[in-house]
Amino acid sequence: MNNKIANQKSKIKNVSVHPVKALVLRCAGTNCDQETMWALEQAGACAERVHINAFVREEREINDFDLMVVPGGFSFGDDIASGKVLANKLLYKLKGPLEQFVGAGKPVIGICNGFQVLTKCGLLPGVSGWDSSLKATLTDNDSGKFECRWVFLKTGSRRCLFTKGLPDVFPLPVAHAEGKFVPESEKFFKSLEKNGQVAFRYVNAKGRKAGYPWNPNGSFGDVAGICNKAGNVLGLMPHPERYAFTFQHSHWTRVKPLPVNGVGLQIFKNAVRAVEKSKKLEIRN
Repeated sequence: MNNKIANQKSKIKNVSVHPVKALVLRCAGTNCDQETMWALEQAGACAERVHINAFVREEREINDFDLMVVPGGFSFGDDIASGKVLANKLLYKLKGPLEQFVGAGKPVIGICNGFQVLTKCGLLPGVSGWDSSLKATLTDNDSGKFECRWVFLKTGSRRCLFTKGLPDVFPLPVAHAEGKFVPESEKFFKSLEKNGQVAFRYVNAKGRKAGYPWNPNGSFGDVAGICNKAGNVLGLMPHPERYAFTFQHSHWTRVKPLPVNGVGLQIFKNAVRAVEKSKKLEIRN
């Protein structure tokens, strides 16, 4: 009996020998990669920033990583449309490895520009794997200007692995000019709702539906973030990496009691914990 217990403890201990390897994908114009890496490390991952060219030239392998984040910024200067050039690179240069990555259940997060990229390459909404045609897009804010402010989000999906442990309503900052979520049709949007793919919605401080400026861009259905049908790919316009640490909030000196971490950190923790759980299952099997 003691040997059995010792063997079980040994198997569990071995999990820590294999740290969660997080990829922060960068390219020309990416500018949120450093703080995204810090947030991932705070969440318990071993994070690395890698330029997309390293994968295109086959110097590195995406599937050597356990989770991936496409961070915010202005990839390739948002030429053509926000995130479109990077989306095309993923679609035409790395589709095979990425399909394998997502199909294996590995977590993928697209933040702001990253959300635009994942949507325009077809990984989101991801109703049936990699969408063969554009099912939704992110376009110009209704205000016609760049919106940079704190907003409130309401958690809306139990399917999405990234929403576990989050408050029902919580604050995050936004900073975008093309964040308006538009589905191909109202019927298609209802299917996303039915599937539990609407991860976050814009609300007011009391968690109620509200117009501008609470919804900063005019998104259809007040959508701030969606996940794929499998729940392991998330795209959101607000920046969780900009509220991973308590002092990043503009009111941090007034909050009593002061929370240990910024609420955005939980999203990264959920990704890391999902990988850790998967690794434990692999080792035990």
